[in-house]
Amino acid sequence: MKTKRVGTMAAAVASVLVGSIAVAQDAPEVTVQATRAPTTEFHISGGIPLVTMSLSYTVSARDLDLTSRAGAAELEKRVHDAALAACKEIAKQLADATPSVADCARDAAGKAMVRVRELEAAAEKKKAAK
Repeated sequence: MKTKRVGTMAAAVASVLVGSIAVAQDAPEVTVQATRAPTTEFHISGGIPLVTMSLSYTVSARDLDLTSRAGAAELEKRVHDAALAACKEIAKQLADATPSVADCARDAAGKAMVRVRELEAAAEKKKAAK
């Protein structure tokens, strides 16, 4: 009986995750995730060792025309600003961590730019179809 519940719960979680991914792909937003690791051994409450710390921000593009250069540039600026803010926030918690705040922000923004390019391409395709 216990195995059946676990299987059912796993299936439910998987369907929620897949559904969330599908919705996220249609939404005009970008998730920026920053990750840093302590350079010295660091333990959180209860003595649990902290290996890395991540922080994510969601950047909306709903109010932007991504087919225009100004709209695309604004989204890129928002992504870079969110990446820097996330890395600075982690630095407040982990002052002694790697990579540096600047490198962390560059890496986080770079990864998020994949989604930015997808949104820009989708906007162009939608505009061309009209």
